[in-house]
Amino acid sequence: MTDLPIERHDIKGFDGLPIAVHMVGEGRDLVLIHGYFSNAFTNWVRYGHAARLVEAGFRLILPDLRGHGESAKPHDPAAYPPDALTDDNLGLVAQLGLTDYDLGGYSLGARTTVRMLARGATPRRVILAGMGLRGLTRTLDKGGYYKNVLNNLGTFERGTSEWMTEAFLKTTKGDPVAMLHILNTFVDTDEATIAGFRQPTAVICGADDRDNGVAQELAETLPNGRYVEVPGNHMNAVTRKELGQAMVDFLTA
Repeated sequence: MTDLPIERHDIKGFDGLPIAVHMVGEGRDLVLIHGYFSNAFTNWVRYGHAARLVEAGFRLILPDLRGHGESAKPHDPAAYPPDALTDDNLGLVAQLGLTDYDLGGYSLGARTTVRMLARGATPRRVILAGMGLRGLTRTLDKGGYYKNVLNNLGTFERGTSEWMTEAFLKTTKGDPVAMLHILNTFVDTDEATIAGFRQPTAVICGADDRDNGVAQELAETLPNGRYVEVPGNHMNAVTRKELGQAMVDFLTA
């Protein structure tokens, strides 16, 4: 599932930093944003979701967030102001000249999608995966957990949640310093703002995922939201074929 003819491009982040963007497929434009500690390949390509969406007739636009993947990973805290990821991705939409497109993300990617909507992005349809209401209205709810992991790498007992989080960081070759700074970019979005989003929105979440609150609450808050359950928890739902199929079903309905 990883032999797709993916093209690598660079855009300029809000401050001029290079942001890697991976593109594949032909058809309707779909911007998908990966999660924290992850990257475009791991989130969307590795487990077949991209192939499914390309087959369904989409051109995928898959950025690596700053600090992640093949994008710039500066260690200067000044490169990570509040809403930095939002600024970068609004810039992506502008630089690529996207006007009629769909938008979505997983976990931090879903949070970034919501921030883009709050600041004026106008996609046709929206996918918020691995996200509940609390993860948007109280974005640093788990900030202490991630700070603990990143500041104490190599000390966790095998099999613990912290150990698995660190293992995932190693898998994606994540930069711990950049990951710490990413926490400073988080911005809360209040419930009233979320209730004002009019786009048809699929809230897709693992049946055992409560990492970012309750997904059903988010779907109920959105005027045109629908909850779609897939197998798994926050870490492994993204590996299940049901996630990609749920995205295809929603976007092509």
